[in-house]
Amino acid sequence: MHFYHRNMIRIVIFEDNASRREGLKLLLEAMEGMECTGAYEDCRNVIQVIGGEIPDVVLMDINMPHVNGIEGLKLIKAEYPQVKVIMSTIFEDEDKILEAISAGADGYILKQKSPMKLIEGIEEVMNGGAPMTPTVAKKVLNFFSAPKQKSLEKSYGLTSRETEILKLLVDGFSYKMISGELFITYATVNKHISNIYSKLQVHSVSSAVSLAIKEGLV
Repeated sequence: MHFYHRNMIRIVIFEDNASRREGLKLLLEAMEGMECTGAYEDCRNVIQVIGGEIPDVVLMDINMPHVNGIEGLKLIKAEYPQVKVIMSTIFEDEDKILEAISAGADGYILKQKSPMKLIEGIEEVMNGGAPMTPTVAKKVLNFFSAPKQKSLEKSYGLTSRETEILKLLVDGFSYKMISGELFITYATVNKHISNIYSKLQVHSVSSAVSLAIKEGLV
């Protein structure tokens, strides 16, 4: 098992644009509590890289030559499922978004967003959240929003409060936003979401949201 300074988040970058790659590295190195342990132009050696670095978070460009980001994501999740992977792209391509999410992406952030949004996304994913820019979240929800004749009998035993929190997750709320919306502590939100995960038998926000929509739970 890999141990790191408890306040230090280790991050690896996969980005084919050299100037952006260097810019991201400098940004991360400037942030207190974060360190960039490697920056690479594609995913050709992704397993060797991750095995050597064992980062906490990977910032993964989607459109790279040789081995693209979605293939890299799949390889990482197969070997190192505990590593958080945030996808990054300039495109709002529904197929790519959904493929990345179904392959286990922990977040999806558009490159046009400010650098601080990326930093917030890293912090959120480390706290168990699923950072996703609103336009991306909307596209994902639109994909699932076609009327479905789902039986509501399969409730999974969720309480009314758990269902309420699940609905907010589906709407793209972060843990912190849910805490503010429902006037409950962050720790209480965390506890409810742990219970939701257990009842739905999932291990991530994106999986919970996907199941909730497919099963008509919200």
